[in-house]
Amino acid sequence: MKKAVINLEELACPTCMQKIEAAVASVKGVDKPSIKVMFNASKLKVNFDEEKVTVKDIEKAIEDLGYPVIKSKVVAA
Repeated sequence: MKKAVINLEELACPTCMQKIEAAVASVKGVDKPSIKVMFNASKLKVNFDEEKVTVKDIEKAIEDLGYPVIKSKVVAA
């Protein structure tokens, strides 16, 4: 398992958080209970199985909703 911290552009509303959580949860290989969107910090923390999914796949799910990703950092979980 790897842990990703993904910095997002400033989030405008709590609904944005829910949309991002749902999109990330739909990505195969993501540890759903680990998904945490921090509204005030505009960050997403998530654990994922690097054998099934890459951080780029997770970023794409977020960007497909229209929320730009600023940068990502991946570390061992």
